[in-house]
Parts: sequence; C-alpha cells; structure tokens
Amino acid sequence: MTRSSYHHGALRDALMDACLRLIEAEGIAAVSLRRVARAAGVSTGAPYHHFADRAALLSALATRGFELLRDDLAAARATAPTPLAALTVMAAAYVEFSRAHPAHFRLMFRPELSQPEKNPAAMAAGDAAFGVLADTIAECVAAGLLPADRADALAVAWWSIGHGIASLWLDGQLDKRAAQMGTPTADLVDQVMTTFTALTGRG
Repeated sequence: MTRSSYHHGALRDALMDACLRLIEAEGIAAVSLRRVARAAGVSTGAPYHHFADRAALLSALATRGFELLRDDLAAARATAPTPLAALTVMAAAYVEFSRAHPAHFRLMFRPELSQPEKNPAAMAAGDAAFGVLADTIAECVAAGLLPADRADALAVAWWSIGHGIASLWLDGQLDKRAAQMGTPTADLVDQVMTTFTALTGRG
C-alpha cells in the first residue's frame, strides 16, 4: 500500500502498527524511521509527516500503550464487586495486557521514555493509568479496608508486584515456576495478588 492509499490518521496508525511489528520481530534497537516506512509500504519520507524522528515515534507508541492499559484497568475495575477485590482483577488485567501487547509493554517503561520534559504525552498517559490504581486504593481506604497512612506505598507495591509478575511471565520465567509448582500460571498470578491483598487489607 502506498502513502496515497492512506487517509487522514490512517498513515500515522499504519506507521505505528508497523513499528510494533518490527519491535516484536527484532526488538526496539531495530527501529528506524526508514525501516518502519519500508514495513508500512510507504516512502522513506512519509513518516516525517507525523513524527519528527525515531524518538517521537516511540514516544507516541508508549502513549498509546498507556492509554490502552488505562482502559483495560478501568474495565477490570468495573467488574469487581468491591474495591479490594478490584485490586486482584486489575492485577490480572495488567498481566494480560503485557501478554496481549508485548511490544507496547516492553517499550512503555524504557528509561529514555521516562523523562517528562521530553515525553509529556507519554508521562501524562502513564499517570492516568496509574491513577486508576490510585483511585481504587483511595476507595479501599475510604471503606476502611486499607490503612490511609500507607495508601501511596501500597499503590507502588501493587504496581511493583503486578509489573514484576507481568515481566516474568512475558519472559517465560513464571511459566517455569508455575510448572514446578503444578499450578496453571494464571492461577498463580491470582494467588499472588490475592495473598498480597489479604496481607495488606483489613477485611
């Protein structure tokens, strides 16, 4: 498909999708605007209509990834009967996101994209995703289920555990441990987060 075949935001989306495929196949180091253009079937100059450089493309992808993660966390939260139960289902959603969007997940948390002054949109989207968790923690505190003086620390702890589990599963390490335990990996994830919630909650 040539550039003339794309309309409005379609070219931008096509370039971002091509970049994701390249990351999944060869890793982030393989990304260049020239290679992305080739993968999208457009001229080498076409990406510059939407992205100033490679860093801008990666930042846009990270932003989209955080937006998708925010939506997944919010959807999971809506299915839970209580805010405390939501912490477990949201953890499952976080882990599932990493498996459904591995290229996004590997990209979103890279150090070079964690600079607010250079990537304000990505940082804002990341804060919005974290905000879903923070709001749920606040609901737990309001209901007397979690201690108010540890709310911020608990939010970071939840994120750290969820991210660690997601990374271990994505890299194949969690499957090995689950197999040794004779437990399905998804069940192990649920057990870990349920245990964490039980240890930190008051009810």
